[in-house]
Amino acid sequence: MKFAIIAAGEGSRLASEGVKSPKPMIQLQGTPIIERLVRIFMRHGATTISIIVNEEQPETLAHLKELQKEFPIDIVVRNTPSSMHSMHALSHLLRGDKFCLTTVDTLFHEDEFDSYIKALEDSDDGIMAVTDYIDDEKPLYVETDGELNITAFGDKPCETSRYISGGIYGLSPKALDILDDCMREGVSRMRNFQRRMVESGMKLKAYPFSKIIDIDHAEDIAKAEKFLSER
Repeated sequence: MKFAIIAAGEGSRLASEGVKSPKPMIQLQGTPIIERLVRIFMRHGATTISIIVNEEQPETLAHLKELQKEFPIDIVVRNTPSSMHSMHALSHLLRGDKFCLTTVDTLFHEDEFDSYIKALEDSDDGIMAVTDYIDDEKPLYVETDGELNITAFGDKPCETSRYISGGIYGLSPKALDILDDCMREGVSRMRNFQRRMVESGMKLKAYPFSKIIDIDHAEDIAKAEKFLSER
C-alpha cells in the first residue's frame, strides 16, 4: 500500500510561541515526528511513502534525504495554500491502488492504526479515521448513520455527528479524480474536498480511534509526549 504525509505547513503558530524546530522535526520520545510516521508506515507494509514539504524547511528536507537511504521515500518540495493543495501535489504518486495519507502532526496509538489499515484493505471506497476526543480549535464533525457510513461533514455538531475527523485518510483512486475536479473548480480547503467525496457518492466509512491528537501550539508537545507514553 502507498502512504503519504503532508508536511508543507509553515508552523507559524509554533514559531511565534518559541518552538525553534520546524513542526516535522519536533521530537517526541527522541524521534522527529515525521520520522516516527515513516517508521510506522514501513511496519505496516508501505511500498512507497510520498512526502510534501515546503521550500522553507531545509532541516526537514535534509532529514528526509537521509531517511531516503533506508526507506522508499518520494519527496515533493513545494509551497501550497492548503492541505488539499498539498494532497493534489502528491496525487500523481498515489494513483493505482488504495493509499493512506496523514498530516505530519497526526498522533495516534500504533495498535489502533494497525487495525485501521487492515480495515482499509477490506473497504469499498475508503475509511476515514475519526475520534470522539475533541481538542481542536476548528474540528470537522463527521456525520454517520448507524453503521458508521459517513453521510456528511459539518463545521458544527449535530445529532448524527458523534465524531470529528482525525486527519488520517484511507482512500481509493476514485478520490483523486474528485480531487482533480475540486482543483479545476477552485474548491479550497481539505474539508470541502471531503464533502465533495460524499456528495459524489463515494462509500466512506468512519473508523473510530480512542484518541487522535495533533500539535498546533507549544503546549501540545508535552500533551503529545504524555499521550504516546500511555502505550
